[in-house]
Amino acid sequence: MLTPESLAPDASGRAARPQVSITPSFGEDYSAVVTSSNPTLYKLLSLDFQLTPCRRQELLSQLELCLFSCQGFLLTQEKEEKKKKMKLGKVEFCHFLQLIALFLCFSGMNQAELSRSGSKPYFQSGRSRTKRSWVWNQFFVLEEYMGSDPLYVGKLHSDVDKGDGSIKYILSGEGASSIFIIDENTGDIHATKRLDREEQAYYTLRAQALDRLTNKPVEPESEFVIKIQDINDNEPKFLDGPYTAGVPEMSPVGTSVVQVTATDADDPTYGNSARVVYSILQGQPYFSVEPKTGVIKTALPNMDREAKDQYLLVIQAKDMVGQNGGLSGTTSVTVTLTDINDNPPRFPRKSYQYNVPESLPVASVVARIKAADADIGANAEMEYKIVDGDGLGVFKISVDKDTQEGIITIQKELDFEAKTSYTLRIEAANKDADPRFTGLGPFSDTTTVKIIVEDVDEPPVFSAALYPMEVSEATQVGNIIGTVAAHDPDSSNSPVRYSIDRNTDLERYFNIDANSGVITTAKSLDRETNAVHNITVLAMESQNPSQVGRGYVAITILDINDNAPEFAMDYETTVCENAQPGQVIQKVSAVDKDEPASGHQFYFSLMTEANNNHNFSLKDNKDNTASILTRRSGFRRQEQSVYYLPIFIVDSGSPSLSSTNTLTIRVCDCDADGIAQTCNAEAYILPAGLSTGALIAILACVLTLLGKSYFQCWVSKGNCNKCLP
Repeated sequence: MLTPESLAPDASGRAARPQVSITPSFGEDYSAVVTSSNPTLYKLLSLDFQLTPCRRQELLSQLELCLFSCQGFLLTQEKEEKKKKMKLGKVEFCHFLQLIALFLCFSGMNQAELSRSGSKPYFQSGRSRTKRSWVWNQFFVLEEYMGSDPLYVGKLHSDVDKGDGSIKYILSGEGASSIFIIDENTGDIHATKRLDREEQAYYTLRAQALDRLTNKPVEPESEFVIKIQDINDNEPKFLDGPYTAGVPEMSPVGTSVVQVTATDADDPTYGNSARVVYSILQGQPYFSVEPKTGVIKTALPNMDREAKDQYLLVIQAKDMVGQNGGLSGTTSVTVTLTDINDNPPRFPRKSYQYNVPESLPVASVVARIKAADADIGANAEMEYKIVDGDGLGVFKISVDKDTQEGIITIQKELDFEAKTSYTLRIEAANKDADPRFTGLGPFSDTTTVKIIVEDVDEPPVFSAALYPMEVSEATQVGNIIGTVAAHDPDSSNSPVRYSIDRNTDLERYFNIDANSGVITTAKSLDRETNAVHNITVLAMESQNPSQVGRGYVAITILDINDNAPEFAMDYETTVCENAQPGQVIQKVSAVDKDEPASGHQFYFSLMTEANNNHNFSLKDNKDNTASILTRRSGFRRQEQSVYYLPIFIVDSGSPSLSSTNTLTIRVCDCDADGIAQTCNAEAYILPAGLSTGALIAILACVLTLLGKSYFQCWVSKGNCNKCLP
């Protein structure tokens, strides 16, 4: 029968002889064989019973943990022995602990679990039916063994092995040959390298017993596990550190700030190597930490950000539940007190004074004032307002969103001669006050601002912003139109001289008296050319000509009836050859450049010479239009293709003006709808009912006008050739 044996190292770290031989199969010939340097202490009576598989495995695991706890204790005692001698020998003390461990492990067995049963048979080809001879348990090896010799792990033994060297043992699997080696003759297993549980917690291997001569297995291959027993060789680490956190100032005691977490790479299921407790090394008495959870809390009330806004904490995590000998790690936690609105605004001074010139334009900045607030951000946002004073309508105050300053600006023009100073009472208040702190007092403050108006040498000021004037276009040159007036507003009251800005009167229609400001006409005016003249009058101080004031004059030219009416457009009138008597062939209207106050009223008629013609007639429609009608039918282009009809137009002015306008009428061939198709361009200049004398009179008028124009051109230019077309 094959059994695994476990062996603990001696005090020197070298492998001793087997201490305990465990037979995990618990067959019919069961016995717990104990061989050690102290066999008397560990001999146990043979147990003639059979455990259930689950209970057997549980008890074996408990026994192994108990035994290896002692092994770990021996290693620790070896180090402590150098510092302090033990009263009880280390070997005897370990034996004592092992005895207690065995007693505790087996004392929990229930007699109901014990019963006899046979082992499951194992069939091997070519042999008779036999029992399976090995069942594997786990081996335990302490990590971080630093000895020079290989570390003894355990022993494999087969019942077939009679000790005559005919059996050899082989090992395969994880770490076989590279980490774990087996003595093929004895079955002893050793570890050749330092083992680290945090790198690999267990190794799965396979073992087999072979006949040395035939190299054939005498037992079936089985699998077993070598577990690396943990020691406390890893300190707790804060993987997320260092930490930063914030908590509102003035928070009550016990307010949670942040939770820190440390991890320990040691085995959390074995002992206290990975059981961590937290403590605070730096940051007291302001903060505390929960030992088990790592939650950092405030420990003092009324912590004021304005006094100190940041704290550096050092938190320690220690394993072994904080006991002596445990390993520890630290991390830093930077805690910032966040701001709350617990400070009211305060003006640094109770009064301010500013001097401003009276010439400062409207909307200009007079002053900037600021109330101090120890808070920051939104808690320091301000609102300013003028609550009292004699400048409520002259000045206003607003807030600069970036600097939280109060900006005082001018709303109305300042005048030193009218008022030399203003006093303002200004209040500053937090935009959003925290009701928790209103009991500390008003979250506002007031200050007094005095504004002194300084006198400046101002230009002359006109008595009116705009001078409207009217003059008839028929007025004579030199007539007075109106008067402007300006004065020096300063206390010196310097005399003023006037002039016209010629950029606004390029044609020089007007003059102004330099001393009196009287405006007169310099040229004839024509309303139809320019109905309104906007001129600028300059007023200069006699003692300081650089001080110039400007006044504005609007001169409206009043209309007179000096323009005769005329056709509103050039008419192209046609008459069809098939036209019937009384048919309207044209509707005419008139325009007049004048603009009488009552509106235009025009009167239409035919010239006296044309009243008795047999071709056309005129009807005044009494609405400033007239209709031209045919008097007969039978117009023929071959007979006469063009007719000229003189029309007399009179306006309603006083005195009234009139003009004669000639309407040209062409005879055309029309379709059935009266639409002209073709018109003969050849003109028969025959009067439309006019006599030859009338036509000669018209021609004489035309020649007279042309002669007059030529004469005027010759007089103005002195050269006849320049006046010829």
